[in-house]
Amino acid sequence: MKNIKVYGSGCRNCVTTAERLSQVAQELAQEVKIDKVTDLEAIMTAGVLSTPGIEIDGVVKHTGSVPSIELVRELLK
Repeated sequence: MKNIKVYGSGCRNCVTTAERLSQVAQELAQEVKIDKVTDLEAIMTAGVLSTPGIEIDGVVKHTGSVPSIELVRELLK
């Protein structure tokens, strides 16, 4: 199982990012746990300077925009 954190304020872009991650994980038949992190201090501590940010298994993989479905597939492989 992959542990995924979506960093952001809870805005529409952050919600869309979490939904895409969930959708692609289902397509790839992967088990994932997605946590939404909205605490500003936690976001800064993770090194995310622009949101939404995606962390997979402890490593920040993407920040600053809603990732395309193709990018999400690459990140989850």
